[in-house]
Amino acid sequence: MAVLSKFTLDLTALRRSRDYRVLALGALVSGLGNQAALVAVPYQVYVLTHSTALVGLIGAAELVPMVIVSLFGGAIADRMDRRRILIAAQAGTLVSAGTLAALSFAGHPPVWLIFVLAALLAAAGSLDLIARSSMIAGLAGEWLRSAIAFNFGMSQLTAIVGPGLGGVVIGAAGVGWVYAIDAASVVLSAFAALTIAPQRPQGSERHEPILASVRTGLRYVRSNSALIGSFVIDLSAMTFGMPRALFVVLSLRVYHAGAAGTGLLYASVSAGAALAALTNAWLAHARWIGRITILMVVVWGAAIALTATVSSIVLAALLLAVAGAADSISAVCRTTIAQLVTPDAMRGRMSAVYTLVVTGGVRLGDIESGTVASLTTPRFSVLSGGLACLVGVGVVMFAFPELARFDTRQHAAPVASLVT
Repeated sequence: MAVLSKFTLDLTALRRSRDYRVLALGALVSGLGNQAALVAVPYQVYVLTHSTALVGLIGAAELVPMVIVSLFGGAIADRMDRRRILIAAQAGTLVSAGTLAALSFAGHPPVWLIFVLAALLAAAGSLDLIARSSMIAGLAGEWLRSAIAFNFGMSQLTAIVGPGLGGVVIGAAGVGWVYAIDAASVVLSAFAALTIAPQRPQGSERHEPILASVRTGLRYVRSNSALIGSFVIDLSAMTFGMPRALFVVLSLRVYHAGAAGTGLLYASVSAGAALAALTNAWLAHARWIGRITILMVVVWGAAIALTATVSSIVLAALLLAVAGAADSISAVCRTTIAQLVTPDAMRGRMSAVYTLVVTGGVRLGDIESGTVASLTTPRFSVLSGGLACLVGVGVVMFAFPELARFDTRQHAAPVASLVT
C-alpha cells in the first residue's frame, strides 16, 4: 500500500482546506465550459474561411490582450483581494462567451468579430488563472505540492471532457450552444468564489506605482535563473511543439474525422496529462524537479515529432497522449519551482509571468504551426515543431544550468508558513 500511495493522486490539500476545496471545484466547473469553447473558436473560423493561416492567427489576436492583462493583472493581484479579481475575470468570460453564443445563434457572425471576442475571452481566462495561481499557496499552505498536483489533475480532466463535449455539441447542435455552456459554467464558478474568505496578499500595505510594480516583478523573475529557465523551456516547448491550431485541419483534411475527431485530438493531450496527474503522488517527494522538467520536455518534443509520421487518427491520439503525460509532469514541477521561490507579496506578479508563458506560448504555437502549415503542409509543421522543441531543450540547458541543479530541499521551509 505504501508503494501504491506514491502513484495515486494526493488529496491532502483538498481534505484539509475548505476554501481551497471550493476554489478547486469551481475551477473544475468553469474549466469544462472553457475547454469546450477552446474547440468552438478555431472550428468556427475554419468552417467560415477554410484558411489554416487564419486559424493560426487566432493566437495572435489573443496574445496582445493577454500580455497586457497578465502584466497589470499580476501587479493588481499583489495589492488587493485576489478573490475579487477572480470574480471580475469570471464576469469577463460571461460577457465574451455570451456574446459569441448570441451571434452564433443569430447566423454567420463576421470573422473579425469572432477574433475580437476570442481575444477578450483569452484575456479574461488569463486574469482568472493569475488570481487562482496567486491564491493557491495561501489556501493550501504546507500542502502546496498536493494542491498543485490536484489542480493540474483536475485541469487535465476538464481538458479531456471539455473538448470532447465541445466536439459532440458542435456536431449535434452547433457552436452557439458550446459558447452558452461556457457562459453558464462561469456563473456557477463565480458564486462559489463568493463563499471563499478574502484573499489579500501578505506583506507591506505600501505599494509602488503600478508601472514600477510591474517592472519590479519582471526584475524578480529575471533574477532567479532556475525560475526563468523553467519559463523559457516551457515557452520553447509550446511555441514550437504545440500544434493545437492544426487539430481541426488534421481532423477534417488528413484524417477525415469531422468535429468529433477535432475534439478527440484536443482531448488526447489532456487524457495523457490527466493519467499522469492522477498518478503523480511520487512528485511530492521528488528532489531534483528541474531535471525531471528537462526530461519531460524531451519526451514531449519526441512524441509530437512522431505524431507527424502516422496516418491513423488513433495512433496520432495515442502519441499526443504520451506528450500530454510528459507535459503534466513537467507542469507540476515548473509550478512547484515557481511557488517555492516566490514570496507572497510577489506572488501575483510571478503568477502573471507564469500565466503569460503558459497561455502565451500556446498562442505563439498557434501562429507558428498555422503559418508553417500554410507555407508547407500540416504534417511538416508538426514534425518540424517537435524537432525544434528538442533543439530548444539543449539551448536552455546551456543557458540556464541552474534549472538542472534546482533542489527542493533548499526551498521547502518558507511555504509551510503560508497557511491562511
